[in-house]
Amino acid sequence: MTFYDSLETRSPEEREAALLARLPQQLTHAKSNSPYFRELFAEHRADSITSRAALARLPLTRKSELIELQRAAPPFGGLTATPLAELSRVFASPGPIYDPEGRGQDWWRFARVLFAAGFRAGDLVHNTFSYHFTPAGFMLEGAARKLGCPVFPAGVGQTDMQVQAIADLKPVAYVGTPSFLRIILEKADELGADVRSLTKGVVSGEPLPATLRQLLNDRGVIVRQAYATADLGVIAYETPSEEGLVVEEDVLLEIVRPGTGDPVAPGEVGEVVVSSFNPDYPLIRFATGDLSAILPGVSPCGRTNVRIKGWLGRADQTTKVKGMFVHPSQIANIVARHAAIGRARLVVDNPGGQDRMILHCEVATRSDELLAAVVASIREVTKLRGEVAFAVPGGLANDGKVIEDRRRYE
Repeated sequence: MTFYDSLETRSPEEREAALLARLPQQLTHAKSNSPYFRELFAEHRADSITSRAALARLPLTRKSELIELQRAAPPFGGLTATPLAELSRVFASPGPIYDPEGRGQDWWRFARVLFAAGFRAGDLVHNTFSYHFTPAGFMLEGAARKLGCPVFPAGVGQTDMQVQAIADLKPVAYVGTPSFLRIILEKADELGADVRSLTKGVVSGEPLPATLRQLLNDRGVIVRQAYATADLGVIAYETPSEEGLVVEEDVLLEIVRPGTGDPVAPGEVGEVVVSSFNPDYPLIRFATGDLSAILPGVSPCGRTNVRIKGWLGRADQTTKVKGMFVHPSQIANIVARHAAIGRARLVVDNPGGQDRMILHCEVATRSDELLAAVVASIREVTKLRGEVAFAVPGGLANDGKVIEDRRRYE
């Protein structure tokens, strides 16, 4: 069997219609059971959110806001739709941010990811994700158990003991970070241990450089990447084609311009925003803070869902200039005031040791009047002086950056 289920090979039109048809029900559920979403979406009728354009009009909830939201309304900021007593587990991510896990098998939806990487019933899985505080260990264990795979809960560290367990138990599959897999393989060489039973893996939690992938491949371990968060579970995953990451079937993904909730053009780098259909934690338009972009076309592996390029950096590019914070949302505010501007990027540097701001704007037609008006907007919005430089449409780099800090401190 090539695919986990028939959802993976639906036509894009069928998938889109099915996801959009579920939106009003999920929005109603969130408003009925979550105090936070009841207030956030108070002015929006659930039955009107039946298109991507309508979805884009809903406000975002930013991951960066969760710490303060949870402090104000512990433990989950009012975002959950299931009472604490009816959850399965509670985790803590750095911040701290507290993450719920509901009851039910494979709550984080990782089984599809493992299946795409070749995991099958009976495969012993060596799980090196942490079982302490954070949910990663349980994310992968729940998925493996759903597939019928036994799990060795190795956790992190204790490399010598990890090698010994692999040599003794002969697991065929690994889950964890790619860098720790390399450490295990190198330690096995040092100890003279046979860990050749490992032939496949799912890695996450950090980038997978091409050089490291090749090193692992050369050692006989074919790894696939997963992109997930402690809030949403799986967002996208790699398939045997190794061409981008296929979006998971149970989420609706948008790419928006950093500092706004406005969807970008296909292929443009922007912030990953996800709407989840999880009944316990109904995150709708949840801004992850990660940058990515939609890949054109369909995966050669046969899965028909949208693909993204993978993790391309962080969207929160807030910086401090002359003692004052400048936010991406402020740049969006400036752009919104001038219809002639397409995209813009604020470059901050410090020639002669003095902070300087230059707003580079894509415009079709330049004029002194527009330049003066934009300079005035910069002053009004940021309370700082800034210069303006015009660029041709498409002249700015497609890397998702709204604020670029080029300052150097010798």
